[in-house]
Amino acid sequence: MNRHLRKAVVATAAITAGLLMTACQNGTDDSSSGKTTTGAAAVAEKASDSKPGSNSGSGSDSKSGSEKTRGVGGSFKNGKVSYLAPGKYIVSVPGKGDQQFLVADDTEVYGVGTICGEAGSKVDAPCTLDQLEAATKKNAVGADVEMKNGIATLVTERRAAQQNTGSGPRETVVEGIDKGKGVNGTWFGNVSYLAPGKYTVSDMKGVEQQFLVAEDTEIWGYGDICGDTNTGEGGQGGIECTEAELEQAAKQGFTAEVVISNGIATTIRDDH
Repeated sequence: MNRHLRKAVVATAAITAGLLMTACQNGTDDSSSGKTTTGAAAVAEKASDSKPGSNSGSGSDSKSGSEKTRGVGGSFKNGKVSYLAPGKYIVSVPGKGDQQFLVADDTEVYGVGTICGEAGSKVDAPCTLDQLEAATKKNAVGADVEMKNGIATLVTERRAAQQNTGSGPRETVVEGIDKGKGVNGTWFGNVSYLAPGKYTVSDMKGVEQQFLVAEDTEIWGYGDICGDTNTGEGGQGGIECTEAELEQAAKQGFTAEVVISNGIATTIRDDH
C-alpha cells in the first residue's frame, strides 16, 4: 500500500512538473513574442517620425516652394548672358560663377548693337525678348542683369568699351529723349513693331533705327496703314490713321517715310 502511494505521488509530481514547464515555456514565448512585436512597432513608429527620408520629403517640398517664391535677386554686373532654353538664360560673372534666370513679359531689355540698336548710338535702344533670344543663341552677350525672385527685371547690353570697366548705368532711349539727346532725321524703309509705342525703321543699308510715337505723331495711310491708294476724285486716298492701326500694320511690316525729332516720330507716311 505504501509502495503504491509512493508511486502515485511520484507520478503526480512528474505530471505537475511537466505541466509547470510547459506553462513556463508557453508564457516565455508569448511574453517574448509580445515584447518583440511591441518593440518593433515602437521603433518603426519612431523611425517614421524622425527618419531623414520622411522629413526630407516634406523638406524638399518646402524648399521647392520657397524657391518658387524666393528666387535669386540682385545685380549681376559685367556678365555674359547665354541662352539655355525658351525663356531661360544664364549670366556668367567673374568671381560669382554662373546664375540661371528667367525672363517675363515685363522684363526690360536694352541693346547697343548686338541684341538690337546701333553700336555708335548715344543711348540704349529697347529690344524685344525675341531679339534677346536670337542674339544669345549666336553668342554670349556682354550684359548687366538685374534680377528679382529669379526673374530678370532688366537686361542691359554693355558697349564694347565697357565690357570690363564696370561703368555706371547709362541712359536708356527714353531718358535720352527726355534730355534732348534723341536722334533726328528722315528715314525711308521698313517699319516694324517693337513694343507698345516703340518701333523701328530701317535705312537703305538695312540698319534699324528705333523711335517712339507720341499723341501728336501724324500717321498717314495710303493703303498700308489705313486708307487706300486711290487719291483721285471719289477715292478715299490718304487719311490720318490711329496708333492702333499703325501697330497692327507694323506687326506685319510695311514701308514708310518716318520723320524723327529727338527720337520721336513727328510724321509717319506709308509708301503707297
